[in-house]
Amino acid sequence: MRAAIVGCGGIAAVHAASVSQIAGAELVGFADIRLERAERFAQQYGGEAFGSLEEMMVSLQGDRRPGVLHLCTPHYLHAPMAVYGLEQGVHVFSEKPPVIREEELGRLETAVRRSERRLGFCFQNRYNPSVLAVRKLLASGACGAVLGGRGLVTWNRQELYYTESGWRGKLATEGGGVLINQAVHTMDLLTQFLGKPVRIEATAANHHLKGVIEVEDTMEALIGYEGGQKACFYATTAYCDDMPPLIEISCEKATLRIEEMDVTCLWRDGRVDKPVLEKKQALGKSYWGSGHKDCIADFYRCCESGEHFAQDLDGVRDTVWLMLAAYQSVREGATVEL
Repeated sequence: MRAAIVGCGGIAAVHAASVSQIAGAELVGFADIRLERAERFAQQYGGEAFGSLEEMMVSLQGDRRPGVLHLCTPHYLHAPMAVYGLEQGVHVFSEKPPVIREEELGRLETAVRRSERRLGFCFQNRYNPSVLAVRKLLASGACGAVLGGRGLVTWNRQELYYTESGWRGKLATEGGGVLINQAVHTMDLLTQFLGKPVRIEATAANHHLKGVIEVEDTMEALIGYEGGQKACFYATTAYCDDMPPLIEISCEKATLRIEEMDVTCLWRDGRVDKPVLEKKQALGKSYWGSGHKDCIADFYRCCESGEHFAQDLDGVRDTVWLMLAAYQSVREGATVEL
């Protein structure tokens, strides 16, 4: 399977390293509007460098044609580039978020329906050993019914993170702040554990970068789920450090707590268990999780075998709608029903 990457920033390094470790996969092209960045990737991994996605797709033909296109570009380019890639007849694997506004979902749905190729999204934390362990515990029934949950993200992002990028911190290009950029993974995992979200009430603020960014650095929300459970959600980039996100699921017989790669089971009878889990190395920052390689490898496997990839458009739809509804709730100052 030949692969190409568009957008050669920090997260592209994780994608390239992951692809390079997949047996039979070959990186054949890199594109970035800053050509020198694409050239650095080409020097490290082989393949050719290009100054735009269109130039790359026109130039790579025949036995150099990529079968998979990785989107590691700014948020506002994800949906249009995904549509373009599918129209070019290649599988597309996109970084989050899938969209930054509601109308883009319809365009993606149309493109997927018209294409014989796959569209997948990088919600890599679903593959973390800690997350898989909690899913197994919940499925076993040992913890009893799920009562509710909470998600907590406390990270640090300073002015240069936004001003040097050229696109972060702006509503038109980033689509939002701490939720859409950092904490959407935590929101996604709450939805994986608690089920289908049906309502959300959210508030947002910019506490520490006033006059620098247009987006929120802090968001809190109360999320309601189809089974009646509720989750408390809080995320900020105004903290002094990047701490592992905390996800807690409260059940009848135990509370399950995930902190990065660790799981703690707090049983109602007073027992405390910490399951011994496989320690997988994160290819990027540790708090990004260790699931990138497994997520990407799973997408490639499904593309080759024809099996269903769980993180296709349908598989991330609940999280996307919840994320968009959170911003709608902030704008309207009201609870939003999904």
